[in-house]
Amino acid sequence: AKGLPGFCKGDLLQRLKDIIERPFVRVSYTEAVSILRNSSKRFGIPVAWGEDLATEHERYLTEEVFGGPVIVHDYPKGIKAFYMRLNDDGKTVAAMDVLVPRCGEIIGGSQREERAERLLGRMREMGLDPAGLDWYADLRRFGGAPHAGFGLGFERL
Repeated sequence: AKGLPGFCKGDLLQRLKDIIERPFVRVSYTEAVSILRNSSKRFGIPVAWGEDLATEHERYLTEEVFGGPVIVHDYPKGIKAFYMRLNDDGKTVAAMDVLVPRCGEIIGGSQREERAERLLGRMREMGLDPAGLDWYADLRRFGGAPHAGFGLGFERL
């Protein structure tokens, strides 16, 4: 962290402090879409359930609606990878994004599908050949456990 101030430009350190000092609001993807659609704001990219949120949508949520960081969770399965765990509703997956003001998404993560049959079903549903991913399915068939992962895009700040 000692070299961080020299590496970072402008007000990045203050922006990071501002982010961590605020509570992180949690909203489902469905709630976020509803908020965006019911706003008076005119977006360049239309808001629709089942479509990815654009940066302008993410920034509007963090800067105008909540005034701080937001965790959006339970995304539609159709816009996420086959390996994300299917929720009980059959429409969404256990995925989340952490959104921050002046940037948008900085973290994306999900619980991975540990149930072999559901994983194979998602592969087929997405037009993937399960035979080509047998090695991946075998990880679930022979002792998979519930687990999750995420990616952090720190450079986006």
